[in-house]
Amino acid sequence: MKRMLLFVSLLFMMPWTFWGALPQVALVVTGGSIVQVNDPKTGASVPAPSVDQILNSIPELKKIANITVVPFSNIDSSQMTPELWANLSQTVNRLLKKPDIRGAVVVHGTDTMAEGAYFLDLTITENKPVVFVGSMKNASDPYSDGPSNLIDAIYQVCSNEAHDWGVTVTMNNYINSARYVEKKQSVNIQSFNCGDKGILGYIVNRTVYRINERPKRKIFAIPKTLPKIVVIYDYAGSDGSLLRYAVDQGAEGIIVEGFGSGDVNVAMYNAILYAISKRVAVIVTTRVPEGGVFPFYGDIGGGFTLKEAGAIVAGDLPACKARILLMMTLHLVKSDHSRLYDYFLTY
Repeated sequence: MKRMLLFVSLLFMMPWTFWGALPQVALVVTGGSIVQVNDPKTGASVPAPSVDQILNSIPELKKIANITVVPFSNIDSSQMTPELWANLSQTVNRLLKKPDIRGAVVVHGTDTMAEGAYFLDLTITENKPVVFVGSMKNASDPYSDGPSNLIDAIYQVCSNEAHDWGVTVTMNNYINSARYVEKKQSVNIQSFNCGDKGILGYIVNRTVYRINERPKRKIFAIPKTLPKIVVIYDYAGSDGSLLRYAVDQGAEGIIVEGFGSGDVNVAMYNAILYAISKRVAVIVTTRVPEGGVFPFYGDIGGGFTLKEAGAIVAGDLPACKARILLMMTLHLVKSDHSRLYDYFLTY
């Protein structure tokens, strides 16, 4: 009996190719370096004429899964917008609803990948793996990281170890949570990490090794109209005029990227008071990569004073992701901005 149980267990551990049926994976292409090549005239990196040509140059993909390529866009991710991410989220969600689709890989440029992944993590309702993937070197580079990253992403979607992680950013063998991941390096292939929060797992020899569980998550319905949210960067000697201008131009929310544990100078503090008096939601973040906002300081412009005045502290969310969370929650609280605190504290 023990031998029989062992034999059955080994059978179920066999790769899916052993059984002759490859899993179905949706590959949604939005653009980025991974599907770019060098322009023969200028040498600059530009979108490839044919995405299929690049995919066909990676024969291992066809051995891992039956891949359905879904063209979404072919743009550099610096040109992405929240409205495009909303459409992307709806597209991926529709694909995941299909019973035969095991999960989705989203090919995306790295400039705004962390934000796009977080947008989908907040809005995808299906509990299937969604893996954002890109590359730091384009397809013309003889040492491009694109093929390896794409292979890893497909393996991750197909792995039984990669469940209940939600949306991830998978680059250079590391599996990162969409909630915590940031682009930390502008040119090196080890460009993304989660700082002191740690990675979810990593991929070695096409095997997914699970380390951590996903952070707490809530799914939000995408508003019919995304609110106008502006990010303002505080700096030594700033006068708050840009924040006042944003309010006067109809901003519905302001993300302030402050100092240290969430502090601003006096002029910015007074501008924040102006925004709050106009019933504009103000979220305070920090430009420090790790740690987050902790409202300790009680001087004018200190985090404690800001919170007492009605500003919302963003915890450890960076400004770009705080903007996305505010887009999803502002309509839920209407004029009672104090209710935003719970969303930012929890998610």
